[in-house]
Amino acid sequence: MDKLVGVIGLGIMGGAMARNLAEAGWRVVGFDTDAARCAALAESGIEIAADAAAVAEAAPLLLCSLPKPAALAATAAAIAGAGLTPRILVETSTFTLADKQAAEAVLRAAGHTLLDCPLSGTGAQAVTRDIVVYASGDAAAIEMLGPFFADFARAAHNVGLFGNGTRMKFVANLLVAIHNLAAAEAMVLAEKAGLDPAQVVGLVASGVGTSRVFELRAPMMAAKQYEPPTMRNAMWSKDLAVIGEFAAALECPTPLFSAVLPLHAATLAAGLGGEDTAAIHAVLARMAGLPGK
Repeated sequence: MDKLVGVIGLGIMGGAMARNLAEAGWRVVGFDTDAARCAALAESGIEIAADAAAVAEAAPLLLCSLPKPAALAATAAAIAGAGLTPRILVETSTFTLADKQAAEAVLRAAGHTLLDCPLSGTGAQAVTRDIVVYASGDAAAIEMLGPFFADFARAAHNVGLFGNGTRMKFVANLLVAIHNLAAAEAMVLAEKAGLDPAQVVGLVASGVGTSRVFELRAPMMAAKQYEPPTMRNAMWSKDLAVIGEFAAALECPTPLFSAVLPLHAATLAAGLGGEDTAAIHAVLARMAGLPGK
């Protein structure tokens, strides 16, 4: 495989993957609608293209990390309308199944292959290649891309038919939401009990009560510092909404996940939309009468 890839969407996740691919020896051509992000990635050796179609013209393999379904639809339409030879697009965003399926149909009609490949992990984990790819779709394409996945992820798993990647991501993110709130609840309880928050982080992390989410976010909670974000609360709203819709469509009860939603809404109402999802801790701390950051 020629080590040439186009990356469309250079935000927290896309930017980290682009940098890691460049460090692994890939020639990376990228685009983002945010000029500042493009400038920052250019300093890391990423070639910046004029738009998504120009990225697709430059590279037969594409990686997509986008913030909104409309961006995916526009990207699929631009690539489909560019009159290109077959491209493979690795779509890593978290959207509804319907959004992914609509983009897949548009690209397939133009001769391209869309793989549904959401990621398990935060932006901080993406920087260190500590993320997992839930790949679904064309099995031959997924197998061929093994070395590509290995250059930006800790592991990649073929979970079957197109759309299973998204289904798997919903299951994983449901747990992330619950563990994030559980971590905040535990840290607030510890502080109310007069324990040293920093010591609590270390002791819980060494015991059976820990989780990867606790280990990532409890230090931020202990310090009451929720920046820089690895997942912004405003962006997390999208993920929570699609998980809720998915579970409701299956008539599957999710009582613990449902308990997260009003507290997330309170986090946004407190003006913490731009901060990390660890900031749900600030809401619980305020409810407990603890001093803020």
